[in-house]
Amino acid sequence: MDMAMMRLRREDPRVIGSFRLHRRLGAGGMGVVYLGSDKRGQRVALKVIRPDLAEDQEFRSRFAREVSAARRIRGGCTARLVAADLEADRPWFATQYVPGPSLHDKVAEDGALTAAEVAAVGAALSEGLVAVHEAGVVHRDLKPSNILLSPKGPRIIDFGIAWATGASTLTHVGTAVGSPGFLAPEQVRGAAVTPATDVFALGATLAYAATGDSPFGHGSSEVMLYRVVHEEPQLHGVPDALAPLVHACLAKDPEERPSTLQLSLRLKEIATREAQGLADVRPPAQRGEPDRPSGRLAEQYAEQRTLRRPQGSGTTPSRGGGSRSGARPTPAQRHSTRPGKRPAPRSGTGRPAPRTTGTRLRPANPRLLRQRLFVFVVVTLLVALGIAAAQGCQGPARGLGDGGTRENARQEQPFTPPSHDWP
Repeated sequence: MDMAMMRLRREDPRVIGSFRLHRRLGAGGMGVVYLGSDKRGQRVALKVIRPDLAEDQEFRSRFAREVSAARRIRGGCTARLVAADLEADRPWFATQYVPGPSLHDKVAEDGALTAAEVAAVGAALSEGLVAVHEAGVVHRDLKPSNILLSPKGPRIIDFGIAWATGASTLTHVGTAVGSPGFLAPEQVRGAAVTPATDVFALGATLAYAATGDSPFGHGSSEVMLYRVVHEEPQLHGVPDALAPLVHACLAKDPEERPSTLQLSLRLKEIATREAQGLADVRPPAQRGEPDRPSGRLAEQYAEQRTLRRPQGSGTTPSRGGGSRSGARPTPAQRHSTRPGKRPAPRSGTGRPAPRTTGTRLRPANPRLLRQRLFVFVVVTLLVALGIAAAQGCQGPARGLGDGGTRENARQEQPFTPPSHDWP
């Protein structure tokens, strides 16, 4: 059923029961679905069977079964029944309106879903089918166009050919009611349907969501029904995490298919694992070239993206940044540095190399800077003390030297006896 909104036509009613009709949501084999609202403004999807079918007691019985099935189902994966009138000239019933595109339209417009998305949708649908089957109902026409993707999760709609489990068929022998490509083999043969019938349809629906195509290809109804019964499904393109489970759902023998409860649990596990896997491999958001930092910020940006080798690997990192064996560590062997600390770049000699900022040099390690400053101060003090000591020693040496020179000069002068004036 096409759920695209269309304007009301001239022949369409404007009011049904206590609901005012606004738009057409679509038309199916049984009738037309309208968007309506009650006096409180609550929006509903109101389904009215066609006038020619309203006179057919078989269709009236089928419609009554649909309403009865909708009333018995409890759970958040189906549209809640609001009101119905089975005795009207044109029987109708209204369910809660579910906003959102169908799974068919979503895949047709945006392409196949990811493995995590398919598993999440499948888990919700499986859980919804558990509630449907517990109410004693088999949907019998589960397909992408009967699944709406609402903001609160997928919803199953259109129980138009659903009936209670164990009820006799409403069709002639050998006549299949449903959509080719999503019917189970037992439906094609005209055998009794069971909850496993919906499991087969769910498997085909998940294959469509993952590949954008039916697992039994395309063709006339006769060709499609023959493939469903006699040929294996084509699951090329289904993610490896989902392929075995989808293949099990499409088993020809209903006894070999998993139950809806098993599907729900298994698909939840796959959805969680695939979502975590996507989170692990998803690259970080990258900035454009004009937004990249420059100068000192560029250096810090580069340092934060630098990875070291993990501890305990086959080779031990050397002080020069490589391995002792001479092999360059791969990115998988590196690990990130401790938060809040930056690795000091190493030179080829094993000593910490200075880090440049483009205009000046500064030590990469503040501890090394303090050590050098301490050595500089100590050496300066020692030199100053040495100079002071040297100056103190030169003063007495010069005095002794001068005195010796004068003494030698006196010794070298000839003796001249003093002259006396004798009386």
